[in-house]
Amino acid sequence: MGFAIILAFLALFMLGFPVVYAILLPAIAYVLIEGLPLGLLAQRVTYALDSFPLVAVPIFIFVGNLMNLAGVTERIFKFADTLVGRIPGGLAQVNIFSSLIFSGMSGAALADVGGLGRIEIEAMKKRGFAAPFSAAVTAASAVVGPIFPPSIPLIVYGSVTSVSIIQLLIAGIVPALICIVLLMSTAAVIAILHDMPRSERWPTARELGASLLPALPALMAPVLMISGMMLGLFTPTEAAAVTAAYVLLVSGLIYRELTFAHLWNAMLMTLRSTSAILVIVAVASLFGWILAVEQIPQDFSKFILQFSSDPMVLLLIANLIFFIAGMFLDSTTATLLVVPVIAPPLVAAGIDPVHLGIVVIFNLMLGLLTPPMGLSLFLVSQIAGVTLRQLLRALLPFYVPLLVTLGIITFADDLVLWLPRMLR
Repeated sequence: MGFAIILAFLALFMLGFPVVYAILLPAIAYVLIEGLPLGLLAQRVTYALDSFPLVAVPIFIFVGNLMNLAGVTERIFKFADTLVGRIPGGLAQVNIFSSLIFSGMSGAALADVGGLGRIEIEAMKKRGFAAPFSAAVTAASAVVGPIFPPSIPLIVYGSVTSVSIIQLLIAGIVPALICIVLLMSTAAVIAILHDMPRSERWPTARELGASLLPALPALMAPVLMISGMMLGLFTPTEAAAVTAAYVLLVSGLIYRELTFAHLWNAMLMTLRSTSAILVIVAVASLFGWILAVEQIPQDFSKFILQFSSDPMVLLLIANLIFFIAGMFLDSTTATLLVVPVIAPPLVAAGIDPVHLGIVVIFNLMLGLLTPPMGLSLFLVSQIAGVTLRQLLRALLPFYVPLLVTLGIITFADDLVLWLPRMLR
C-alpha cells in the first residue's frame, strides 16, 4: 500500500497537479481505504505545524522582505561595489560577494534573486555586461543563501530529522565561503578572457569608509545572529526574532526609510511565502507518517544496503538521489518527503547527520539551477529578460565551481564539521 501511495503521488505530480494536491489526495485515499478516522488527517497536520523551530521560517522570510523594501539591500550592494569592484569581473564579483552578505540575513535563494538580484542585474547591464552573463552570475551565487546561516532549508531539515539546527547552521559557514571563493575565481577567469569591465581603480581608505558606514548596521545583522548562536545566547528561533527586531530598528531609526507601507507589504509577502511553505510541511508530514506506518524507510534501508555498507558509497548514492529530486521538487517538499526515507540507513552506516544535512541541502539548491523545475532559472530569466537557453549557456562555466564545492562537501567531512565540533 505504501508503494501504491508513492506511485499515486508521482502520477499526479507528472500530470501537473500542484505538489500539495499530489501529496494530499493519495494520503486522503489511504485513510479512507484503510478505514482510519478522518480526524487523523487534522491531527497529523496540526502535529506537524506544532514545532518551535519552524517559527524561525516566517521570521527570516520577513527579514528578507523587509530589507528588500526598506532599501537595506541597496546599501549592501554599494559597499560590495566599492570593496571588490576592482577585481577582474567588476560587478560580477560584487554580485557574488553581495549574495554572501545578503544570505546572512534572508536565508533563502529566491529572496536573494528577487531582491538583491534585481539591483545587481540592472547595474551590470548598465555597466556593459551581457544580460545572460549577469543573470547567470546572479543565479549561481544565490545557491549560497540556503547554505550560509540563516538557512530556511537547513531549519526544515533539522525539524524533520531532529538534528541540532544550530549545528547545521554553523556547519554551513565553511562550505558557503568555499563556494563563494570558487565562484569569484571562475568569474575572474571569464572576465579576463572576455575583457569585461571593472572599476578603474582600487578605492581609497576614505572611499571605503564612506561606503562602509551606511552599510555597517546592516552588515552587523548576520554577525549578531551567528555570534549569538555560537556563544549559546539564543536558539535559531530566538536568533530569527533578534535579527528581525534588529532590522526593524536599523531600518526605522538609523536609515529612517521604514514606512508603514513597507512594513505592511513585507508582512503580506511573508504571509504568502510562509503559507506556501508550511502547507507543504503539513501535508508532507501526513504523507511521511503513512510511509512510516507502511515501513517504507525500513524496506528502502534493506534495499540500499544491498549495494554497499560503505558510508562514502552510500553518500554518493544520496548525492545522486537528491540531485535528481532537486530537478523536480522544491527543497521543502524534497526534504520532507525524501529525507525521512533516505537519512536513516545512511546515519546507521556511520554518516554524521549534520554532514548529511549539508550534502542534502546543497544538492537540492543545485536543483534550483537545473531543468525542468529550476525555480531560480525561471525567476532570473524573467528579471534579466533573457531566454532560458541563453541563461543556461551562460551558466555552464559556473556549474564547475558548484560541483567542485559539492565534491568538497561530500568527501571533506572534517572540513564541514570543523566548526560544529568546536561547539560540542
